[in-house]
Parts: sequence; C-alpha cells; structure tokens
Amino acid sequence: MTKQFVSNIKDRDPVNSVFLVKDKIMAMAKNGKPYMNLRLMDKSGDIEAKLWDNVELLDKQFDKDDFVNVRGKASVYMNKMQVVIAEIGRLAEEEVSLSDFLPVSPRCIDEMRQELADVVAALVNPHLRGLMQAFLSDEPFMKQYCAAPAAKGMHHVYLGGLLEHSLALVKLVKVITPLYQGINADLLTTGALLHDVGKIHEMSFERAIDYTDIGKLLGHITIGVELVEEKIRQVDGFPKELGMLLKHMLLSHHGQYEYGSPKRPKTVEATVLNYLDDMDSKINGIQTHIAKESASTSRWSAHHRLYDRYYFKCNGMGEDQEIDCLQDETCQPHYEEAVSTPAPKAERQSFSNQPLKGLENLKLF
Repeated sequence: MTKQFVSNIKDRDPVNSVFLVKDKIMAMAKNGKPYMNLRLMDKSGDIEAKLWDNVELLDKQFDKDDFVNVRGKASVYMNKMQVVIAEIGRLAEEEVSLSDFLPVSPRCIDEMRQELADVVAALVNPHLRGLMQAFLSDEPFMKQYCAAPAAKGMHHVYLGGLLEHSLALVKLVKVITPLYQGINADLLTTGALLHDVGKIHEMSFERAIDYTDIGKLLGHITIGVELVEEKIRQVDGFPKELGMLLKHMLLSHHGQYEYGSPKRPKTVEATVLNYLDDMDSKINGIQTHIAKESASTSRWSAHHRLYDRYYFKCNGMGEDQEIDCLQDETCQPHYEEAVSTPAPKAERQSFSNQPLKGLENLKLF
C-alpha cells in the first residue's frame, strides 16, 4: 500500500494508510455514547481523528505509540482538518517503514553538522573552543545532538530540530553583538549552542517524540548543566568564573521563574540569549502552526492553544501570495475567543521605562 502522508490529505479525501498514534483519549458525547479522540502522525505532520463506532471494543486493540492502519474520510471542521475513522487496526512494527513516521528538519543534517564545526573553529576563546571541541569529538553525544528535536510540541518538533534551533541562535548572535559594546560574543555563541543540550536526554525520539523519565524528573536545564560541567572538567585550565557564567546562561535561558527558569538572567549575555531563544522558538512555532493549515481557505489561522490567539495569515507581500476565501468564508477569526478568555495571568516581569509605575496607587499620586 502506498503511504498517504498527513500533509497531502485534503478535504473530502478518502483515507486509507498507516499512521502512528500520537495521542489517544476516550471521551463521552452529549448523548452518553463514548467516542475516541486520536491524533495520528507521520513525518509530514499530525492530524486529529475521530472514532465514533465500536469504540469500547477497538479501545482494547491498540494504544498510544502503536502503528495503525486507518480507513476513513477527511473533512474540515472548525477550520481544521480531521479524519472520521471507519476502520482501524494495529500493525506490528516490522510491517511499516519507520522512516515514514518521524518528521525531519527541512535543513540537511550533514550540512548543519558542518556549519556547527565551522562555528566552533571560529571561536577565539581557547577554553570555550576546547569545550565545544570536546563535545564535537564525543560521537555518541553528537549522534543524539544532531538527531534530537528541540521540543515536543511548541517549536522545531522534528529530528534535527535542536541543532537547527541552536544554529539559528548563533546567526542571531552574529547580528546582535556588533550593535552593542562589551558583549562576549564567544560566550554568547557557546551559550546558544549549549542552552538546550539537555534535551538529548530529556526527550525520546526513536519512534515518537515524547519525554523520558529523567526528562520528567530533572528537566533539560538540570541535565544540560550536568553535561556542561562534565565536559568542562575535560578541558585543562578552564577558568572557574567562565564556567560559572556559561552555566548561568543555561540556568536562566527561560527568563522567568514561572517559565521553569531556576534563575533569572543576571548578565548581559544571559539576557540576550533569553530573548533570542524566545524569539526563534515563537517564530518557528507560529509559522509551523500556520503551515499546517494549507487546506484552509480562511485568512485567519485556527486558535493557537499555547499562545491563546488567532494569527492573520496574510502579510502584504503581494496579491500573488494572498489567500482567496470561499464565498461562505467570513475571513474573520472565530469569536469564541471573546467568550472563552481564560482567567488573567500574572503579568510577566520585564524591563520598563516607567520606573514610578509601581507607585501609582499611593496617595502621593
């Protein structure tokens, strides 16, 4: 059977292919009848699927992370593509081609690895260059570092995503550092390459992208600091303070405590890394979110759960790139957003040019 990839599924297409079960959730319809929510995936992406019939019987026949053969029909519902399943059955791993089921970076892995080597060779600081060369000469490490995704669901969710994301930060560092005096470009570059290094152990990515036990218990920040400390000890004469500054960048790159950061950035380099990391991950996540809706004719994306908003797809780059709407399209976001707004979150602390703002409620003002 020819593989039918998720990215090629269009509205009203018959579906008859093998997929990996990324998520499986039992639910109850309003009439009290059970149904199943599935997320099916292959290397081109993932798609929501619904199973309405024989749910209790079929629930026992396959689990999350199983390969299944699915027969059904695709349709667009609430501006998102989904598959209504007629038949589903589990397949053994030896019956499928594993290369069809994990998404891969659009960039060539070998080219990115060579780019990484060039970046390391260009480091001026001998200690930081020696540290990175210690990582590059560790072949088991490099195999994982070049293959790991950068996240499970937010950004760069594909094999090679960690390396692609890290190299993107290096390019941003090269743009930023000439604009400000006194920035340690080698330290910032090394921090960009190593800030997410702990994800090689935090995540599993042999079949599906998920979190490991050590990832759930320790997290990639703690794991990353341990990996860096281990390699620092292999570099003769590595300055203690330089190691402290580098490890601080790993510990603080999430920026705020509420975002899982053990420390907040307290050096210029750590601050720059936090903002560049946040920018690159968000842009990749938003573009990936929009790209998944190639079948949609709406000028607005579906609701982005993590960022809690809709995105306008058009950017004024010319009429040839505008998205035509069907006659029954409103070309407006769904206004459920207005009635389902979550409770206000605590405002994220940030730099401000209003130093007296915190005193505005005092009687002095």
